[in-house]
Amino acid sequence: ADTRKIDADTSETKSIVFLPGVNGMAASMQTQERQHRNADTIDFQKTTLLPDGACNWQAGEVKRGTIKDDGKSRSSEERVSRQNADGQLSEVSRTLAKESKAPSGESRSTVETFSTDVPGSAPDGHMHLVQRVTGTRSGNPNGAQTTRQQLEQIKPGDPSAGLQITVTSTNVQASGASGTQATQTLQVRDPGGNMNVVTVDMTKSTKTPPVEVQPAPAQQKPAQQKAAAPPQQKPK
Repeated sequence: ADTRKIDADTSETKSIVFLPGVNGMAASMQTQERQHRNADTIDFQKTTLLPDGACNWQAGEVKRGTIKDDGKSRSSEERVSRQNADGQLSEVSRTLAKESKAPSGESRSTVETFSTDVPGSAPDGHMHLVQRVTGTRSGNPNGAQTTRQQLEQIKPGDPSAGLQITVTSTNVQASGASGTQATQTLQVRDPGGNMNVVTVDMTKSTKTPPVEVQPAPAQQKPAQQKAAAPPQQKPK
């Protein structure tokens, strides 16, 4: 991989993937990615190149998008184009994401996915909303945090019915002086259209008070013994 700065606001990264082949390691894929920043907006484009039968590089996929973050909210858009049967690039999916935070501290997020491939219907060349993921995160004065996520998808075999909720999850986490306790509940829609609880995960961690280690008292050096005076000799 090789990354370089084109100017103060634009960077480019090129990378090559090598895989073992008949004649040793051979390049199997290349990617070229460029990012440009303008104030609170980032524009990016990533191109994936694949070799054809004549050992020429062709664009197999191109991702283009924009990310905007002003510190209060964040939004992004990504468009994916791939080669069609005629060898031309055509848009196959689009993803729109939004995330915001209220003054109260509650945050909300939404991710919508559009695609030309709709389960249960033949492709018509147009984009259709096939999935939406929404989430919220909030807290209360007691310090508990609640995170909720909801997944909506196209009903297989009946795309004209629109999106329906297929999975919901709720995670409640409370922290206290004695530790942290979390409960996660997952609900899934059954073939009859009912939302059933499939898992409930409860975890608890206990805080262990820190062990205070008292430093050992400093040992006093033994008093130096005075050298004994040599015995005096008696006069003869």
